[in-house]
Amino acid sequence: MSKILIVEDEGIIRSALRRLLERNGFQITEAGTVPEARQELATQSFDLIISDLRLPGEMGTVLINQEIPVLIMTSYASLRSAVDAMKQGAVDYIAKPFDHDEMLSAVNHILNQHRQQQASPALANSELAATPTGLQGMIGESPAMQAVFQQIKKIAPFNTRVLILGESGTGKELVARALHNLSPRHKAPLISVNCAAIPETLIESELFGHEKGAFTGANTSRNGLVEAADGGSLFLDEIGELPLEAQARLLRVLQEGEIRRLGSVESRKVDIRLIAATHRDIKNLVDQGKFRLDLYYRLNVIELELPCLTEREDDILLIAESLLKASCERLGKPLARFSKSARNALLAYSWPGNVRELENRVERAVILADDTLLHAEDLELPQSIQQPRKVNFTGLAANSVSSANTAQQPFKAAVAEDLDPAHLPADDLSLEDYFVRFVQENEDQLSETELAKKLGISRKCLWERRQRLGIPRRKTNTAR
Repeated sequence: MSKILIVEDEGIIRSALRRLLERNGFQITEAGTVPEARQELATQSFDLIISDLRLPGEMGTVLINQEIPVLIMTSYASLRSAVDAMKQGAVDYIAKPFDHDEMLSAVNHILNQHRQQQASPALANSELAATPTGLQGMIGESPAMQAVFQQIKKIAPFNTRVLILGESGTGKELVARALHNLSPRHKAPLISVNCAAIPETLIESELFGHEKGAFTGANTSRNGLVEAADGGSLFLDEIGELPLEAQARLLRVLQEGEIRRLGSVESRKVDIRLIAATHRDIKNLVDQGKFRLDLYYRLNVIELELPCLTEREDDILLIAESLLKASCERLGKPLARFSKSARNALLAYSWPGNVRELENRVERAVILADDTLLHAEDLELPQSIQQPRKVNFTGLAANSVSSANTAQQPFKAAVAEDLDPAHLPADDLSLEDYFVRFVQENEDQLSETELAKKLGISRKCLWERRQRLGIPRRKTNTAR
């Protein structure tokens, strides 16, 4: 179980963060000031420090060291200071008020990355971190992902702009990190900005900075995030949400290599590599007048499209097994495994949320399952968007099954709870279709106990499936 030290002077925020992290399997220690944090660090070891930037007495940045990763929390008003903290050695920053999913994602990413670096420091940020099935923390044996890995390795060494396209949850930020880590700029910061997460009234100030008095509330001058990325890489996620005014300023950065803060008459040179990403159809936004055509052509030097999870069928189980192992370790649970019914369910589901949804489903199953063998029911996949594989049952259900002996062996071979798809016969029926047919054609001859036995499931499971699939028991069977 990972141990985290929270350093936050506001008790309400500290308690809320503690509850969030404890619910997700982390062991938490609290501190309200830097001296209190030092006392805790002197008596026990931690895997991560989450610290507010501004604390009474000393800044949270004084806790930054080379052994324990530090995640800095800050308000949007002091976001630039958080970037300075990253240059001092903080691994990441997160703006307050933070989204729960965003916080958990950042914590899990930092802990996983830190474990990898401890296991093999020499490989952490090099091209040698690639394996036959993955690259820089990404996993994939499918031809689609292997092609993406090859593109990343070809593109990364060059200072060219990249536009990453793909559905939500396909790993666009992981690709951006890989492009940065495998580039000559890997020692400089990668500044990630979610354009949809910053209020429209603040986006220009946050990206390009402002001078004192540039607008109401601008009491001091601040650098922007573009300037903070000088010498490194700037990742603009959800760039399709960028307002047109900010698009015009960004276009100047790309054309001239310089920025002008809000309220300033002077321009400053910047050297950045821009990586952008979106799940939206940029060409359609251009046609609608919501995205500048000239900016689109500036961004789209190289277009890298990520496949959705349903296009990576060969990777689903591989990723799920990796996520399962990571979840068990993080939550301090015994190592679990998927039953064949769970694997079939994973392959049959349409995954509209892609890898992010897969990760959430696996973690939920680990927490709620009664034992270490996870079944399809533990994944709680919505039936409305299941896409079961078609399997052939030629000779098994062509005619009504009139005797128990006729139906028992073929059905057990195909529909047992832990069936093996490699041994399934093939027709045009799904497993659920065959379940419905088998029950309807045999419930007059067999009792519920006999039906359940021939299906290889319990009476309770048979009843639950009847409810889910809408197969009411016939009155002739109730007397048995």
